[in-house]
Amino acid sequence: MSERNPAAVDPDVDLHVPADRAELRPSPVPVLAAISAGGVCGALARHGLSTAWPHPAGGFPWSTFVVNVSGCLLIGVLMVVVTEVVPGRRLLRPFLGVGVLGGYTTFSTYAVDIHRTAEAGSPWVALAYLGATVVGALLAVWAGATATARVVGRWRGQAGRKAGAW
Repeated sequence: MSERNPAAVDPDVDLHVPADRAELRPSPVPVLAAISAGGVCGALARHGLSTAWPHPAGGFPWSTFVVNVSGCLLIGVLMVVVTEVVPGRRLLRPFLGVGVLGGYTTFSTYAVDIHRTAEAGSPWVALAYLGATVVGALLAVWAGATATARVVGRWRGQAGRKAGAW
């Protein structure tokens, strides 16, 4: 990755902002290690939940639904936290966002669940699951980001009032 080839950089990185250029450090090893470690944690959590809460063939895949919607809620929370509360933490977003939440949420299981549910003779359940997951995930990201932004705004407002009182 180099500043001469902006196409090779995350689209959320603004090369004009010095803090964002910190992501372009030459060694990717710490970032890859953070993603890997987070991925293991997220995948184990997802596997544990799906093992503890199995669904019958043709039934609504509640465990995958809950995993994907809760993961999206946490992604919304995380994006506000890493951009407004603790910016500049180089490994936080790769570890939690890409690793933990990337390993926790699962599009592949979602797709397989839709296919298996339809094949088991429940096409309407599969269709409901398909739609509910997309709508639920989008609403969860929005809710997580919105609620966290409000909490951060209130927290900053209270901190400012307390600082002004001194």
